[in-house]
Amino acid sequence: MISKGVRLIVGVLLLCLCGSCSPASSSMLVTAGAPLNVDMIVKMKGGEYWNTIRMGAEVAAKEFNVHLTIKGPQSENDIKGQIRLMDESIQQKKDAIILSASDYMQLAQVTDRADYYHIPVISMDAEVASAKPLSYIGANNYESGQLGAERLVQLTGKSGEIAIINFVKGARNADQRLEGMLDYIARYPQLKVVDIQYCGSDEELAYREAMQMLKLHPQLKGIAALNAVAAVGAGRAIEDTPDANVKVVTFDSLPDVMEMLQEGTVQATVIQNPFSNGYLAVKNAVEAARGIQIPERVDTGTKLIDRSNMFWPENQKQMFPFVK
Repeated sequence: MISKGVRLIVGVLLLCLCGSCSPASSSMLVTAGAPLNVDMIVKMKGGEYWNTIRMGAEVAAKEFNVHLTIKGPQSENDIKGQIRLMDESIQQKKDAIILSASDYMQLAQVTDRADYYHIPVISMDAEVASAKPLSYIGANNYESGQLGAERLVQLTGKSGEIAIINFVKGARNADQRLEGMLDYIARYPQLKVVDIQYCGSDEELAYREAMQMLKLHPQLKGIAALNAVAAVGAGRAIEDTPDANVKVVTFDSLPDVMEMLQEGTVQATVIQNPFSNGYLAVKNAVEAARGIQIPERVDTGTKLIDRSNMFWPENQKQMFPFVK
């Protein structure tokens, strides 16, 4: 017969074993052991959008016991530079890599190479043409493009001329936003897209492109600027053309964009959640490195912001998540 003391010990052991199967144990695994070395490779150094991603990533790094290195080329157009940074992270045998690919196709091979060396890769903000990333963290860019186009049509009407300033040709998020926008606009045969330009996330180039659009198309009714840098350039061009009656819909919530929105130069902007992108990318990278299954996609959401809702508390929290 088993003694009462033995039964008590067995019961305690069973409770411990059951506890090890609980959801809490997986969260403990995330922070267990030595700090992980994770690289986040973004499209370019600096800029408000990437700085907000950095803030979210650094919060997660402290929470999940991560030594985080954030790096990127000087320009979003420096595809070769981003490939070199990926190769550097592979050679250093990082525990995980988070990649925001500047070019959908050209970053595919080096992403496959990371998988060959058993380094988990997480896509963030922009996807890459590889089946190897374990998860994508970011907005649904096709739906974002449709959301922006819907508001532009409301502002310009269902006929006339509009133009688009995109950022980097070949970047998956740029291509998806454009595709979503064009598919929505195609519903209105009398609404013509008369020009599409790429500014390479260069504000001065976006300014010159917008000025040229206004000059060549005096009947232009609207401009869609598919990221914040393009928006600031386009907004400046409209401010410097007093007789222009052009509506502008853009993306992201940089301070300059929000100021133009408040002043009426920009009529609406589709905002993402870059803080959450950075935070969740690090969290998922850690879980992947620890052998925990992670979701294939995490949609961090978008909202359309205009003067009527820009000061709503819930929208302020998404636009400025690092302000208490």
